[in-house]
Amino acid sequence: METNKFTRRQALQATAVLGTTLFLPLQNIQASSVSAAKTPAITAEEMAAIDAALGKKGSYKEAEAVYTMPLPRNDLKMKIKGEPVPIPFGFGGWVSFKKTVDGKSAMVMSDTVLQMEEVNPLISAAHANGLEIAAIHNHFFYEEPRIFYMHIHGMGSVAELAKKYADTIRDSKLFPSNQPAPAAPPTVTGKENFDLPALDAIIKYTGTVNGPTYKYTIGRADQKIMAMGVEMTTNIGLNTWASFAGKQDDAHIAGDIAMLQSEVNSVIKTLRAHNLEVVAVHNHMLGDDPHMIFLHYYGRGNASDLAQGFRAALNELGKKNMGGMKM
Repeated sequence: METNKFTRRQALQATAVLGTTLFLPLQNIQASSVSAAKTPAITAEEMAAIDAALGKKGSYKEAEAVYTMPLPRNDLKMKIKGEPVPIPFGFGGWVSFKKTVDGKSAMVMSDTVLQMEEVNPLISAAHANGLEIAAIHNHFFYEEPRIFYMHIHGMGSVAELAKKYADTIRDSKLFPSNQPAPAAPPTVTGKENFDLPALDAIIKYTGTVNGPTYKYTIGRADQKIMAMGVEMTTNIGLNTWASFAGKQDDAHIAGDIAMLQSEVNSVIKTLRAHNLEVVAVHNHMLGDDPHMIFLHYYGRGNASDLAQGFRAALNELGKKNMGGMKM
């Protein structure tokens, strides 16, 4: 399967960004159209506009020029197979903003956590406000209540997108002011629940403690993925992640793996060989090139054993393009 085909859209993007490089060979334009230009920053005024629209402060990742606001569903009490699991395990939505490489527009990208009856009202609200639906799907098996995830995106100026997105979610539980006040921080966190050095040694990354959970978030540094003139990076949704809940000797793992189409079945085979369940395989984005597929998985057992399965799946990424990702 061709994963590096140069499309007409990329040619137009390359022409806008590079101008005089139109006479270079196509493969050179393809490489240069992404790497030659740096995404313009989100300004302090634009960040303030996002915060004002949503009534909450986000965080800025300068290296990616991405501004992100978490939208957790703290109103929900989640269970998997009848056992309570914390919201940070995988029931926290988000919205991110990033400019196009040429700085002429911006993208909003969001992953929203919804109960079944909330899905179609949010579709209607998004369309009424000029935003688009990129995907609707499950991330879990066995969860109670049943949860679906809707990816919403749109293009425009940062301030316009912030207003459109705020108006889209205003009447839903997603809107920050419609959420209950945050609970007191847990006295026992992921640091106490898990052997963090052991997990980090297996996965070869350092995770982040989030309440009682421990989470790894890993980008695709081996790939340049463009969508509608925006370079898709870790904090605007192009990432692989693994979240641990429970205890070291009796843990849950859930996560998402971002794959090229050529990597899908090798990842599936590897996960199943390590007794991890494949929950869903689907897209998250529209217009991305090369097109990325996302796989959600779940497992239960000793945290180190679960980590071995996740690490084995990571080893399948990048093989056909970079000779294996260096992690």
